[in-house]
Amino acid sequence: MNHHAPRQGATRGRFSSAATRCTFAVAVWAMALLVASAAAAATPRPLDLRVGGGEESWHSRQPFSLSWRNPGPVVAVHYRLRGPAGETVIDDTRLPWATTVIEHLSVSPRPGVYTVEVWLEDGGGLGEVARASLRFDDARPGDVAVAAPPGWLGRASFPFVLRLGHPGGAQPLSGIGGYAVAVDRSYRGHPCPDGRCGAAELETHGGIGADTVVLPDLPEGLSYLHAVAVSGSGMASATAGHAAVRVDEGYPRTVLEGVPEGWRNAPVRLTARAADGASGMSPGGPGVQPYTAIRIDGGAPVIAAGDSVSTTVIASGVHTVAYYARDAAGNADDGGTANGHPNPLPATALVRIDREPPRVAFAVAQDPADPERLEARATDSGAGLDPARGTIEVRRAGAGERYRPLPTEVVAGALRARWDSSSYPAGEYEFRVVAYDRAGNSAVGTARGDGRAMRLRGPLKLPVKLTATSGRRAVRYGRGVWFGGRLLSGRHTPLSGVAVRVIEGFSAGAAPAQRVTTVRSDGDGRFGLRLAAGPSRQVSAQAVPTATSRGASSRPLTISVHSRVVLRASARVARIGGPPIVLRGRIAHEGVPLAADGKLVQLQFRLPGLPWREFRTVRSNRAGRFRYAYRFSDDDSRGARFQFRAYAAAQAGWPFEPAGSLPVVVRGV
Repeated sequence: MNHHAPRQGATRGRFSSAATRCTFAVAVWAMALLVASAAAAATPRPLDLRVGGGEESWHSRQPFSLSWRNPGPVVAVHYRLRGPAGETVIDDTRLPWATTVIEHLSVSPRPGVYTVEVWLEDGGGLGEVARASLRFDDARPGDVAVAAPPGWLGRASFPFVLRLGHPGGAQPLSGIGGYAVAVDRSYRGHPCPDGRCGAAELETHGGIGADTVVLPDLPEGLSYLHAVAVSGSGMASATAGHAAVRVDEGYPRTVLEGVPEGWRNAPVRLTARAADGASGMSPGGPGVQPYTAIRIDGGAPVIAAGDSVSTTVIASGVHTVAYYARDAAGNADDGGTANGHPNPLPATALVRIDREPPRVAFAVAQDPADPERLEARATDSGAGLDPARGTIEVRRAGAGERYRPLPTEVVAGALRARWDSSSYPAGEYEFRVVAYDRAGNSAVGTARGDGRAMRLRGPLKLPVKLTATSGRRAVRYGRGVWFGGRLLSGRHTPLSGVAVRVIEGFSAGAAPAQRVTTVRSDGDGRFGLRLAAGPSRQVSAQAVPTATSRGASSRPLTISVHSRVVLRASARVARIGGPPIVLRGRIAHEGVPLAADGKLVQLQFRLPGLPWREFRTVRSNRAGRFRYAYRFSDDDSRGARFQFRAYAAAQAGWPFEPAGSLPVVVRGV
């Protein structure tokens, strides 16, 4: 047993040494792997490597800028730039600090897609490379042609589609991003004056094929369109394409000549004339052709190229005439629709034509209550009767004389006149009526409505006999007088209810100069009234004509009214050589205004049995009063009984008959 123990122990020792060596090698390898892994974990690649302006975007300017995030402690940053073919443009460059940006990184001036590589360094070594693309293109696209629209653009032209030509030559590496368009008043404008266009300045996006631009509107007048192609990097064409465009969105002004006022009885010639201060109305130019049109009653319009058109309205009736025009920009006020734009309704006017005369006829019979009233009915289905014209005329039947017009009125479709048959010689008379409508057509009628000739035998009214009388022809002052008479028709037929005008014409100097009183005859044809007191006058009666009877007048009667004078003496006894007696009086003058110098009054005296003798003439005042002092100085007057009176003699402007006062007796002592 002891012999084998050492052998066994030796064997275990040999195998144990080999295992030990193997385990150590594995441990070394694991340690190296752990160190390498730790080193790799300690220096990873840059995080979120970004290109300023975007990695996928093309850039027209240099330098570029880069940014990233460092995942942990860094002692240096390395970067390298490779060209479009993978060639090295900038070799490995070490930045010995822990930066997170690289600015002012320039590539070759040759357009292309460059690649930048960035990796980090820490105490354990270099980390993994991160890569980003730098897209550079500063080449300009070729120029763009702009197709100018022919003629003028009007309202119906918008929205306007502008078509652009493709840029010529080789396209930039970044391609065509779109087109930029500008509109202004200068023919040298440019959409992007600095040669580069931002995305906001592009009118179209989508590449070279996006070559149409929709313009919703343009300013009135002459404008210029400027267009450039823009590369994917924002570089614009070196020279802008230009096109002039003229815009006129106003409607032409159209007037209609020849429209009559009121009605016409003949065809009417109308002419529409149009004017436009922008695109104009001259035909033959490019684009839309202008025209002028007239449309009658909604029918087919009459159209003529240019600025005027004429037509004639012939038929009777009230016609609605529409007139309008289209200018060289296509603007038309025809009430239609153009390119979705509603046009305004055309202007209209009314033309009234009536070529038919009115129809007219006298009434079938005279009105028994008013036989001298003449009436003719007239109708007109077109313009209607003219209320300012139309006459009824008369002449002796069969005499071939000219008709004499009577005062005529036109009221409510009838012509009315009055024929004073009493002022014409007795006999038969014929009548005619001339009626007019508002269009000037006239119609003449000489028959009644039943076809009989319009004839009358005059006079038509009953003759009237008027007699008048007065109770007295001479009247004392202040008293009235009865006046009356009778009306008879024919031989012995009394006329009742007839108005009689009693006319008093007072003598000169009276106020008022005339007085008219109207009374009516009674059932026996009699009339009468008591005339009021007043001055002398002439009185007559006039029977007012009625619809069936003539007028009549009586012979004037003179009513004489005597003056009234009052005289008084201051004493009935006069002493010879003593104080005078005063004679005072008043002359009545009711209804007679006296002048400032009054009325002349004669003072008279007489002895019994002897005639009156005037010894003095005095004047009254405006109230009619007078006064005179008389002195007795002759001894022959002693014992005599004198009679005195005041006498109102005839005088111009004094409307009373001469008269004296009652005598006043004065005895001389």
